Amino acid sequence: MAISGDCVVVDIEAGDGEAASTPVPYVLTFTDLSYSVRKRGGGLFCLPARPSNRLASADAPPAGSIKALLDGISGEARDGELLAVMGASGSGKSTLLDALAGRIARESLRGRVELNGEPLHGRRLRAISAYVMQDDLLYPMLTVRETLLFAAEFRLPRALSPDKKRARVDALIDQLGLARAADTIIGDEGHRGVSGGERRRVSIGTDIIHDPILLFLDEPTSGLDSASAFMVVQVLRRIAQSGSVVVMTIHQPSARILNILDRLLFLSRGRTVYAGTPSGLKPFFSEFGEPIPDNENPAEFALDTIRELEYQLDGAAMLVQFNSMWQEGSHGTVPAAGKDSKLICTMPLELAIAESVSRGKLVAGSGSGTASLSSSMPTYANTLSVEVWVLMKRAFTNTRRMPELFVMRLGTIMVTGFIFATIFWRLDDTPKGVQERLGFFAMAMSTMFYVCADALPVFVQERHIYLRETAHNAYRRLSYVLANAVVAFPPLVFLSLAFAVTTFFAVGLAGGGGSFAFFVLIILASFWAGSGFVTFLSAVVPHVMLGYTVVVAILAYFLLFSGFFINRDRIPDYWIWFHYASLVKYPYQAVMQNEFRDATRCFARGVDMFDGTPIGRLPEVIKTSVLNAIGRTLNTELTTETCVVTGADVLAQQAVMDIGKWECLLVTVAFGFLFRFLFYIVLLLGSKNKRK
Repeated sequence: MAISGDCVVVDIEAGDGEAASTPVPYVLTFTDLSYSVRKRGGGLFCLPARPSNRLASADAPPAGSIKALLDGISGEARDGELLAVMGASGSGKSTLLDALAGRIARESLRGRVELNGEPLHGRRLRAISAYVMQDDLLYPMLTVRETLLFAAEFRLPRALSPDKKRARVDALIDQLGLARAADTIIGDEGHRGVSGGERRRVSIGTDIIHDPILLFLDEPTSGLDSASAFMVVQVLRRIAQSGSVVVMTIHQPSARILNILDRLLFLSRGRTVYAGTPSGLKPFFSEFGEPIPDNENPAEFALDTIRELEYQLDGAAMLVQFNSMWQEGSHGTVPAAGKDSKLICTMPLELAIAESVSRGKLVAGSGSGTASLSSSMPTYANTLSVEVWVLMKRAFTNTRRMPELFVMRLGTIMVTGFIFATIFWRLDDTPKGVQERLGFFAMAMSTMFYVCADALPVFVQERHIYLRETAHNAYRRLSYVLANAVVAFPPLVFLSLAFAVTTFFAVGLAGGGGSFAFFVLIILASFWAGSGFVTFLSAVVPHVMLGYTVVVAILAYFLLFSGFFINRDRIPDYWIWFHYASLVKYPYQAVMQNEFRDATRCFARGVDMFDGTPIGRLPEVIKTSVLNAIGRTLNTELTTETCVVTGADVLAQQAVMDIGKWECLLVTVAFGFLFRFLFYIVLLLGSKNKRK
């Protein structure tokens, strides 16, 4: 790549001299960015290109069905500068930021985004950039230092020693001005933690732990008081001065904030109405015919003027046209303060990235601190096992500090078990005892699945944290699924033991220690399958209340087809598939076989066979006579002590012998793995972090 002779470049071969300390030059340019959506049936479908000036073809969409969110936006941002994108709501600020950050599908965005004159997309963009969302998405029970340490473990390579990672975190804490709050938890509505401004700076810190070359921020000062907002922008300026390209959207900055911004880009309905420095606002609007008063905040005045123009029929078209003429007159290209007046040229991107890596800036892309080209950058900083371990450690640390959540789950299980134990206390071996056992098993096994519904909000609440972290390859989706499963399992063991101890002996279930152990295992398997099912649904239905409705409805269907209300051999053929798909069927069938597997155990003797029939209401003498008559007819001896219904008979009557109890246990466990695999598939297909 040829470099002009009048350009200032950094000599990457320099040692410790002045050139070596000069930041590597980067220029992010975006040219004619256009992005439109088509409104059809209430949905939005992105178009691959901006509207053409050619005559509409026969299959072109009708007029008014296309909305341009970006319409020919051009500009640039340089290292060491703060570029602030401003405009009213709906002006296209966040859309432009998404376009620059690669969060819009390439086929839907028209125009060019280049860094140092080379296209920017794919793995290289994710490795050298960071995107800070408007919301503060953090784990509430982690301290500031722990939050940044976990981010460092995700984004920094394992070749970097723990001491160097801690040193990077300590340096970042000082850079962000968080030294006083370093050991304070983040907090939430129920736990007091850091302030709003500190929380915002922590959010920024988690995304810049690897010292990215490109930093994009969506409304970093939103919801903050003026002092906190000013401090956040000061932090961003220090980040820019360290050699990063910083692009942010901001809404009505104060005069103090405006004075430390380097470049401004005002948008109106997807079009540029001003591009230049803050100092250029006054001459710009003065020539436009709307001079800014001396005591007025130029940014606020500009936004108010743009809003007034937008209410007119042609919107801010006059201002857009005036800005074009202003730019052609070179007014909008005034260099930022502190820049040399001659053109700053950049080295080829591959060399620039290699130089940044060699200086330790892009540590996420360097395996051992040596320079590496962007093409050889690893997709992820760590191996799968390291990612799973760090995710597990973070989740355990966060949940360990909220023991009330587990205590409430355990209390719910204990209370449920106590109610079952008192209602089904010491069931006898009679026909009524058999029916009561069937009811206990059906209710107990279905309850295991209903209790798992508390897992529904977990991923719903973590979804945006997960999306933010995986957007720039902090870890693999598979790592998240595995860590989620491992973290969820230990509490299920305690809950299973608690329910089994509370109910097994109180209800009077048979079989001794072996039967009790199997009872614990099938409860644990039910919890495992149920939590997997609910976790999968939480990814499919990302709304808590709607998710609860779906979970309750589906579990009711599972119970209906479990074989308790209607035997398997009585279910219509067109519904039999649902019987085998029912999660409740297999645990219910397993505990039935566990209880009634003894063929010598008797559940009806002599006249007990008449219970529940019209003969059962007759006097004992008459029932004995009928029993003797039946015996003479069958040519067998039937007395009041003759066993007429055994455990095997109960199993045959309930039609629960199609597969054995251990097979039922394995199927239930397999369901848990299946739903977690489906959870992974949903994450893989449904979280691309890109607009279509």
